[in-house]
This record gives sequence, C-alpha cells and structure tokens, in this order.
Amino acid sequence: QVQLVESGGGLVQPGGSLRLSCVASGIIFSVNSMGWYRQAPGKQRELVAEISRGGLTNYADSVKGRFTNSRDNAKNTVFLQMNSLKPDDTAVYFCNVKLQIIATEMPYWGQGTQVTVSA
Repeated sequence: QVQLVESGGGLVQPGGSLRLSCVASGIIFSVNSMGWYRQAPGKQRELVAEISRGGLTNYADSVKGRFTNSRDNAKNTVFLQMNSLKPDDTAVYFCNVKLQIIATEMPYWGQGTQVTVSA
C-alpha cells in the first residue's frame, strides 16, 4: 500500500521561502522518478520538478533558478526548496512518485499541500 504524505505548505509573502517534504511508504517496486506537481485554481496540473532514477533533475521553466528538488532515498523522502516565491506560485502542491510495476509506469500522489504567496 503506497502512501505519500506532504508537509510544509503555508502562507508566505512574495520573495519568501518554503520547504516542502514528502515521506513515502509502502514502495516495493522500482522508482522511475520522484517529484512535485502543482495545480492552481482554473488551471491544469503541471509538473514543477522531478528527479529520475538516475538522478537527473527536470524543472518547469517558471521555477528554474528558484526551486530545488532533492531526495533522501534511504528515508524515502523528497523535498522541494522554494525560494523567491511569487504570487503565481500559489497552488496546491502534490508529491508524485512514478513506479515501474512490471511493464507499466504507474503514478502515485500525495494528498496535496496548499502554498499561498500573497502580501
């Protein structure tokens, strides 16, 4: 039973920082990637950042240079350090893990944590 639990969201002023954490449990299959998606009101869910099995990182253009995705494989934890936050970063952030189960890649999601950037 795969379970992802996010924490660290909240209300911050523009220019502030937040650090999101996601603890995964019940993972017994190969992990293809771990990362974060976000969804703002009225918009589609979008990729924010992810780390592949080989350690390669991928970021949305809108967050490059401001966000850093990292992981601790031994503790089954992934982090998102968010700096220089902007109002456009306001969204629900979801932890994501993509597992390789036999020949199929299956995504698993956390419950989401709200990030609000406002003065």
